[in-house]
Amino acid sequence: MANETEEKELKDHREPDQSRRNFLKNSGYAVGGLIVGGVVGSLLRTPKKATTNNNVNNGTANNQAPATETVNFNQALMYFTQEQFLITEAATERLFPADDNGPGAKELGVAYYIDHQLAGEWGNNGREYMQGPFYKGETTQGYQGRLKRREIFDIALQEMQNYSNKKYQKKFKDLAPEEQDAVLKAFETDEVKLTTISASGFFKTLFNATMEGVYADPLYGGNTNMNGWKLKNYPGNQMSYTKIIEQDQFAKIPPVSLKEHLPHS
Repeated sequence: MANETEEKELKDHREPDQSRRNFLKNSGYAVGGLIVGGVVGSLLRTPKKATTNNNVNNGTANNQAPATETVNFNQALMYFTQEQFLITEAATERLFPADDNGPGAKELGVAYYIDHQLAGEWGNNGREYMQGPFYKGETTQGYQGRLKRREIFDIALQEMQNYSNKKYQKKFKDLAPEEQDAVLKAFETDEVKLTTISASGFFKTLFNATMEGVYADPLYGGNTNMNGWKLKNYPGNQMSYTKIIEQDQFAKIPPVSLKEHLPHS
């Protein structure tokens, strides 16, 4: 009887509960002792490819292989309303426009990056002291008020829309590029007077967040296909440089995202 009990305990030790393993596999991934689900979890899975129905011609012969399309599940709104997203997308594209050198903020998904940041600790000032009393800060200190960043964006984006409607009788996203530039310039120079926040302070925050979205790891929502890094020949998150460290000349390396270093199923 003792031997049977020992064998059962040994078997239980070697074979973890399958329901728990399936839960971990289906709901997220264990990374550094944490279960990662949601947007990050979806990045760790191999995305399914959408296929077209062969019964629908769509200009292709029925004997051809079905078309495939990779879906970027990371490009989903977490905080912005649709209107806020469109304003942000248009504004960031003017701050980092597409040109002959490469894509702009819109194609790089910068507005998604900002949306995701506002939905998290950055937008909620989760790691900052936010208790009173509140005094106006020095120029070098930046914003010192009670409002959280997500609230600042709520106010500023609405005021950007209001200013555009008042001056041009159009929504910001519908303005001509030079008109959008004029609106952004009005914020940058505090020509726009806001009662609760500094227009120029918001402009600086928006500009910095735009640059982050261009060059941050794609895992965070921007820098689509690492194209921001490719503009700078930046190698991304390489595991090592042992093969080239002793070379005298510049070595161009294809960039690598953090996603490629995370465990896959």
